[in-house]
Amino acid sequence: MEGFRPTLLRLASLLLFPLLAGCLGPVALHQAVLGYDETISRLDREMLLLNIARKHNDLPSHFTVTSSIAATFDFRTQIGLTGTLAFPGSDSMGLSLGSSVAENPTLSIVPIQGEEFTKRVLTPMDERKFEFLLIQGARFDMVTRLMARGIEIRNRDGAFQGFILNSPDKTEEYKEFRRRVLHWTWLNGQRKLFVSRITFEESLGMKLSKPPPAMDLIKAREMGYRLRPVGNAAGKNTTYELRRKVVGRVLVSNYDPRTLSNAERAELNRLANSRPESFILVDIRPGRPGGDYSFFGAIKLRSLNLITQFLGDEVERIPEFDVEKDPRTGKVDSNPRRTLAIRVTGSPLPPT
Repeated sequence: MEGFRPTLLRLASLLLFPLLAGCLGPVALHQAVLGYDETISRLDREMLLLNIARKHNDLPSHFTVTSSIAATFDFRTQIGLTGTLAFPGSDSMGLSLGSSVAENPTLSIVPIQGEEFTKRVLTPMDERKFEFLLIQGARFDMVTRLMARGIEIRNRDGAFQGFILNSPDKTEEYKEFRRRVLHWTWLNGQRKLFVSRITFEESLGMKLSKPPPAMDLIKAREMGYRLRPVGNAAGKNTTYELRRKVVGRVLVSNYDPRTLSNAERAELNRLANSRPESFILVDIRPGRPGGDYSFFGAIKLRSLNLITQFLGDEVERIPEFDVEKDPRTGKVDSNPRRTLAIRVTGSPLPPT
């Protein structure tokens, strides 16, 4: 039986080896997927920083993206066993083991140019990106200072009154921009600022003396319209109209828009629609929280190209500076001088 134990060990190793080899595939795949993800994320960050540096040196922007990754993995294991086994007596055994792993990635690296460059780099951001960042919990002032070209002042009828530029080289305008944005940030910290879509009901614009035929009603419902009775309290002389719910533009306000009448909300949406989606309507009303520093107008958003230009200029040429809050603004947690701090050095910085 002395030769039997080594034989059992060899047989056990033969049984365990396929199991261990089978574990290699998922581990390698897990590492590969995370590795690709980290590499692409790092490339995006470095590409953005590189374009800020290009703007700092008065060079044009150039973006290259990895549009797709397709990788195939091939895991193979081979086991061979030869020999004789006799009891009692000596035995001999030959064992051959082998495994291989092959990875074949295909990456599509595409420079952004032409119409796509205009759309993604030169076209101003739209209100959906601004709203998304705030919903995710980003600070109102930092998002606005980074994305906003400035704020447009209007009267309540929507007429243009002036523009306050978000640029440190326009000293007085920049100070006023910072004070306004910090005031809205304070309201947001107090849960008194509302950033939401304007919702209201819209009528088809005609009155019906009786409900329409069933087929017409089905088509109207497919378009989002619902039949609503319109009549006096006694129910006499009832007419009908088709109405639908509209989810309109983004509004920044110091009140809940749902407390307004349907007509008021529709009018606010009309005023918002008088500007492109790169303008975000702002309504800070007197008599509401923070209303002693009232404002009616819009935030005008930058393009990605202008954001990188702003950050490139901020490094040395047109640096931002400290701006104190307005006396009507309450206590704020922080009021950083710079939107994004970038250091230029002749050698790599030590790790932090």
